[in-house]
Amino acid sequence: MSAGIDVLGLGAVAVDDLYYLDDFPRPDEKVLVAASERQAGGLSGTALVAAARLGSSAAYAGTLGEDELSRYILDGLRSEGVSTEWAVHRPGARPYRSAIIVDMKTNSRTILSCTERVLGADPALPEESLILSSRVLFVDHTGLQGMLRAARIARRAGIPVVGDFERRYPAPFDELLALTDHLVLPVEFARQLTGAGDGRTAAEALWDRSRAAVVVTAGAEGCWYSSAERPGAALHQPAFRVRTVDTTGCGDVFHGAYAAGLSRGLGLAERVRLASATAAIKATRPGGQRGIPTRVEVEAFLKSAD
Repeated sequence: MSAGIDVLGLGAVAVDDLYYLDDFPRPDEKVLVAASERQAGGLSGTALVAAARLGSSAAYAGTLGEDELSRYILDGLRSEGVSTEWAVHRPGARPYRSAIIVDMKTNSRTILSCTERVLGADPALPEESLILSSRVLFVDHTGLQGMLRAARIARRAGIPVVGDFERRYPAPFDELLALTDHLVLPVEFARQLTGAGDGRTAAEALWDRSRAAVVVTAGAEGCWYSSAERPGAALHQPAFRVRTVDTTGCGDVFHGAYAAGLSRGLGLAERVRLASATAAIKATRPGGQRGIPTRVEVEAFLKSAD
């Protein structure tokens, strides 16, 4: 078995069919699609591709089937250099399927997602040795029992657990949330969890001594982050100013870049800046994974921003 995987992911992968419209349709209205395409997506899938494009070794060990959509996902991950050697195969399992409507006037997107036969992390796989060989474990909500098992193994071994969560889920979600020591959340969910009025106070409220870092992302407003370095006082990373074309996948790209920076030993401020720049570049390009920049592109972007 190969050792030294930088980022290991077990969860959400998706086949996304994107439809680009001049205007978002009103009820009962028929509109023409300006362009369409199919891409791979999903929280874990996109984060792993982002980490790989930034030069990290990445592996996917979630559950898929033998259908055409599962093969599409696995072929796409392999083409990006993400190992699928440890993917779990179960009869009838499928990735998420999404129709994404991109409004080209407002540069916003609406996601219609189907969860039928999505399994995510397996309750008993991958082998514990694979988890222990990784530098960062990436978790989301897909296959909660399997995610919880993997997070327990990682935390006992001192392996960082980076979490990508968009909303609250049934048990054992709260236990998984507590085990996530690098919590990176969108501001809406962070405010929901804490009752805070803004991203800064949410980041401060979510941090405790069981966590290494909390990051609250707020799109064009930038992000706030808290850690043991400055307990009780969140710092702010302004958003990079870019011409936005499509925000599909930007949050997942942020998570993947953060995990890549963590696996390389970057400090928290450096990780947040790297993730912010990677997501900003992605926002200037159409599509989800297709628009993720490479490490060379991100380094040039950051150098020009200094």
